[in-house]
Amino acid sequence: QLQACGGGLVQAGGCLRLSCAASGRTFSSAGWFRQAPGKEREFVGAINYSGSRTNYADSVKGRFTISRDHAKNTVYLQMNSLKPEDTAVYYCVASRQPTVSDRQNDYHYWGQGTEITVSS
Repeated sequence: QLQACGGGLVQAGGCLRLSCAASGRTFSSAGWFRQAPGKEREFVGAINYSGSRTNYADSVKGRFTISRDHAKNTVYLQMNSLKPEDTAVYYCVASRQPTVSDRQNDYHYWGQGTEITVSS
């Protein structure tokens, strides 16, 4: 139900935009998590249905922006000023609840993941 795309290889300082298209239903909130090699999965950011509330991990604040397009039922993650430590598999998530939580258990639906590699 969640299809993420837009991953790839980029140099440090570059930018990428991930998109996550939802099919079958409209979700209340949506967001992104990521998992770097050898590390636990971590929260990146989330947005509520109206877009009036967002929440970001400290490590990406000021560099990443989440937005959503209801007409396309799609959520975006704009990533600027990318760093090698942003290298990870990024997972799109969605919730039935109006949350922008950083807890994995608050998200009921997970996409398949898309890989981003940032070279130094």
